[in-house]
Amino acid sequence: METPFGERGRQVASPRPSWSGRRGALPAHQQHSVCVTSPTANETVVHEAALRIRLGDRAVSRAQLHRLLDESEREHITVRVIPFDTDHFAGASAAMMHVGGPLPQLDTVLRDSPNGTAFLDAQSQLERFRTLFRKVEQASLDPNRTRDFIHHLAKEL
Repeated sequence: METPFGERGRQVASPRPSWSGRRGALPAHQQHSVCVTSPTANETVVHEAALRIRLGDRAVSRAQLHRLLDESEREHITVRVIPFDTDHFAGASAAMMHVGGPLPQLDTVLRDSPNGTAFLDAQSQLERFRTLFRKVEQASLDPNRTRDFIHHLAKEL
């Protein structure tokens, strides 16, 4: 996804929470990018496992799912889910984010690891992760089916 200025961001949330440790919570620098007047386009793919992890009671989990639904309605945000029953997808082992702009050579991938966040910007690494992002996107539900899926999960709570 790109804004008129060519900025874009894509991320994949892993089953284990990253950054702040709370599902649905974005680091401050990401909150700014999705809440400002001219926000950066953001595409997020979340595995069903990450949506089902409870880090609070049912009310907290339900509120987080509803917040995700609300955010997914914003024009610059795309949310997709990879359900457990998706065939041909082994899963991403860690959270990752692809940040890019008008010059693809300056793109960066942030990858969570047990030792912290790794910043990857070598062209061979970027190509590998661009390919991985395309596969993840292909394995995920489209945005409308994703909203239905998240709404169903919230009702289960």
